[in-house]
Amino acid sequence: MLRYIQRMGPGLLVAAAFIGPGTIVTASRAGASYGTALLWAVAFSAVATAVLQEMAARVGLVTRRGLSDALRQSLPSPVLRWLSLALVAVAITFGNAAYETGNLLGSSLGLEILTGVSPRTWSVVIASCAFALLWSGAYKVIQRVLIALVLFMSALFLVTAASVQPSLSELATGLVPTIPSGSLLTVIALIGTTVVPYNLFLHASTVQEKWSNASTEQATRESRWDTILSVALGGLVTAAVVVTATPLTGVENLGAMATQLEPILGRGASTFFGLGLFAAGLTSAITAPLAAAYAASGALGFEATLRGTGFRLVWGFVIVTGCGLALAGGSPTEAIVLAQAANGLLLPLIAVFLLVVVNNEALMGHFRNRARTNILGAIVVLVVSGLGIYQLMRVFGAV
Repeated sequence: MLRYIQRMGPGLLVAAAFIGPGTIVTASRAGASYGTALLWAVAFSAVATAVLQEMAARVGLVTRRGLSDALRQSLPSPVLRWLSLALVAVAITFGNAAYETGNLLGSSLGLEILTGVSPRTWSVVIASCAFALLWSGAYKVIQRVLIALVLFMSALFLVTAASVQPSLSELATGLVPTIPSGSLLTVIALIGTTVVPYNLFLHASTVQEKWSNASTEQATRESRWDTILSVALGGLVTAAVVVTATPLTGVENLGAMATQLEPILGRGASTFFGLGLFAAGLTSAITAPLAAAYAASGALGFEATLRGTGFRLVWGFVIVTGCGLALAGGSPTEAIVLAQAANGLLLPLIAVFLLVVVNNEALMGHFRNRARTNILGAIVVLVVSGLGIYQLMRVFGAV
């Protein structure tokens, strides 16, 4: 078991990135409002994420470029190329700065539940820890810290879900696609909080570090299993949060959820939930600026290495901006709206681009997509495109 854990790679970074406070809030509300009826949406999200992330990882391993670099090489028109790269750099950098605010506040709330100390104080501490870890430039250290946090968080939420003692029939029924009255927005939120564009850039770049000395055949094979198992674990954790929240009468905030779990989990409810929320926020607080740095560096032509000056400027901007918004207090509504708009615009664009690239025989050779993968990819692209359009329409008040 220990040997397998040591061999796990960037797939767990992806899981660490999408299991953040936003995922926990969304999954909690899904469970409290609809019981296990939306578990199918969690399962679909995990499958869609695994399909797209496997493609992104394969592009990185075969081309030995980040996704932004591959975009630069693949678009023939200079105008279209620079417009696309500018959109990627600006939207992901500023969007991740907004997400970083939620990551820091969510992680800080977990520590507030445990200690009673103000979230603003903890936001500075957590931002400083993320800054120091990324400044170290030690990829293996960062990966090991994130793997440890993901496994720790997974154990906590799986234990809390088991304590609820859901019946197998309820779980099985929840895997049958249905949309209860009033649940459409929650379904969209569950998918949108899991399938996110910046993880594609993170994955395409980090696999090159992990399998730098392996043959392409070996690297793509091992990376595929790493992706499937890691994303499945992330989906299982999200499902565990849904199940944990099913006995609750409603989730106004995460602190209230910890309190409502006490009759089920006993006096340790707050400790379990606080630790899990802290781990979820911290992992995302590290991966969000890291992903933004990989995406923006590739788009702007910076050296995409952990110790590169431009690389550090990007992730530093994300952390400092996120911390500043967290310290400002309240809900950074405008920043969150910007993040939603960026995600809604980028997700279908990047998904389509990714599908085109992995079918490019000149670029991918015999590692290009096969028919079965293309069918899965096309389904995912259609769904995430619809999701992206709907998110944009919501942001601008059209629905």
